[in-house]
Amino acid sequence: MLTGAAVLLGVTAGQAQAAEVAYATKCIPPAGIGLPDVNGTTKVEITAPATAKVGDTVDIVWKFTQAASKNPDIIDLPADSVQPSGTLKAAGAQTADIAMVGTRTNPAIPKGADMVLSDMKGTLKLTAVGQVALTPDAYVVNALSTDTKCAPTEPVQPAATITVTAAGGGSGSGSPSGSSSPSGSSSPSGSTSPSTSPSSSPSPSSSATGDGQTDFTGKVVDIPYTCDTPLGIKKATSPIQINAKKNSGSYDLTVQFKKSVMDSPIAIPAGKVKPTMQITLGGADTGSVKVEGPLNSAAIPQGQPIEIPNLVGTYKPGATGESTLSPGVLTIEAAGTTTTCTPDKTAVSLTLNTAEQASGASGGSGSSSGGSTSTSGGLAETGSGDHGTLKALGLVAGTAILLGGAVFTFMPRKRAGRAA
Repeated sequence: MLTGAAVLLGVTAGQAQAAEVAYATKCIPPAGIGLPDVNGTTKVEITAPATAKVGDTVDIVWKFTQAASKNPDIIDLPADSVQPSGTLKAAGAQTADIAMVGTRTNPAIPKGADMVLSDMKGTLKLTAVGQVALTPDAYVVNALSTDTKCAPTEPVQPAATITVTAAGGGSGSGSPSGSSSPSGSSSPSGSTSPSTSPSSSPSPSSSATGDGQTDFTGKVVDIPYTCDTPLGIKKATSPIQINAKKNSGSYDLTVQFKKSVMDSPIAIPAGKVKPTMQITLGGADTGSVKVEGPLNSAAIPQGQPIEIPNLVGTYKPGATGESTLSPGVLTIEAAGTTTTCTPDKTAVSLTLNTAEQASGASGGSGSSSGGSTSTSGGLAETGSGDHGTLKALGLVAGTAILLGGAVFTFMPRKRAGRAA
């Protein structure tokens, strides 16, 4: 009896309808890992009001009842690490692309298990009398900072239809859910965005001038890296600055990454990440100097910036003359795995007038020169926000998905053969 009453009341208010549609889907994983595209079947249930009036803004829910395939046998997906987004097509009395966005909410998904994607929501403002058909279209699954893009490979049938009548009396939302939903103008992209808040930059501070200078500030240089990660080769660019403080005949070095790395896709426990770098010497001196940072001392909450801390070390000159310091190989150790990033090209961040020290660096054939210490850079300081970080870096405790290690959320159980 209660169910019947609810149905009768729902008809006059624009009852919610839910209908499922299945369609062939092609999913393209992120490039650079060597896994093939995947063809599977997506099943979607669309919930929307059956009737509404012109001028109403209606809430729509997209529910995945079947993903195109299983979680691949690559890695366990942690809880709350997957977010879907997509586009729902409206056609008939009016046409529109409706942005649908889900939450980053999922249980832990083991390797080989069924994918679990949150419901996506969106809104549509009705503008014309008639039938408006709602049809699922392309969607993106963002998992651990990587995107898998999926699109239909066959015509898709409408999953729901709204009958729109002329405006009259009060207008209201035929919402199938009591919760608010994203605006139809929202971006369908589910990827997390890199943080753009810069780390504090040191200002040149000298306790003396001319020949007595002790503090030296390097130039910010953009360094493009090729990174060998546990899950493939990745490219990343980072602006780096090398600073020095004279300490007797040696120099205490500090290397700074000028921007935050990116927002963490999941929570990272303390003590899981340690970076090191080899600074390349040039000019009068040759060889390299190792600098390193501490383990992350605090847990990094999901959605908060991941930052590479200052890297420190000591440079003992092995030659007299103008010696240059440039960013070199960067190594990141996390949870038992290592990612090695080699510069595609480097640039001088700092030039020092050095005096040879016993047991110093390798030494070189550069001629000695006087004059004051200066800074120089082989690359222009662009200040570009787009190059403000190792943008692809996604550190995940326990699994160490480094520099965009791909998690392909729509993969078959059997992986393509890999070269040894």
